[in-house]
Amino acid sequence: MCKNHLILYIFLLIMVNLHTANAHHELEDQNIVNGEENYQAHCASCHGVDLEGQPNWRTMKADGSLPAPPHDETGHTWHHDTKMLFDYTKYGGQKTLAAVGINDYKSGMPGYEDVLSDLQIWEILAFIRSTWPKEIQDLHATRH
Repeated sequence: MCKNHLILYIFLLIMVNLHTANAHHELEDQNIVNGEENYQAHCASCHGVDLEGQPNWRTMKADGSLPAPPHDETGHTWHHDTKMLFDYTKYGGQKTLAAVGINDYKSGMPGYEDVLSDLQIWEILAFIRSTWPKEIQDLHATRH
């Protein structure tokens, strides 16, 4: 390997590691107690008191939407990056999906931008993440 390629390789390796190390920093140092309180007040009625989601959450309802998924490690929440989860919570499913060009899916998720502050949304997401096993949290940290 020539010197220029070695320098480029080291630079790319450092950049990838910095990006991974800084992934999901929005969820760090959040007030998880407040997050849990707001989750119970605003999210648990659909997503479950224990983050278990609604029954048959993978089966389409008559209106074309899916039941609320679990937010524990059995669901797919941890498959999404924090920005998407934040937007989905703040603006609702339809608006968030439309913003990325997905218009053929009906989401039942309402937006909370007039109900919760940005800080409260981050705290809720941090609470949800805090309930996942370490290996799931580590996997989530790789979602960009």
